[in-house]
Amino acid sequence: MSAERALTAFAGLMILVSVALTVYVNEHFIWLTVFIGANLFQQSFTGFCPATIVLRKVFGFKTEKELALSK
Repeated sequence: MSAERALTAFAGLMILVSVALTVYVNEHFIWLTVFIGANLFQQSFTGFCPATIVLRKVFGFKTEKELALSK
């Protein structure tokens, strides 16, 4: 799995978790959903996402480009 796909899966999971927390725990968890959305929005323009850095350094994911070049 590439870093880009892992990031998409992670973002989707975090949104689902934050919605569940908002519904079942406290309505202020909606701000977690807002933060995730804002981070995805800025990442679409800048290309910078802290979660991608963590996925690459800690878990060793490679980008789509790196995977294509290794074949």
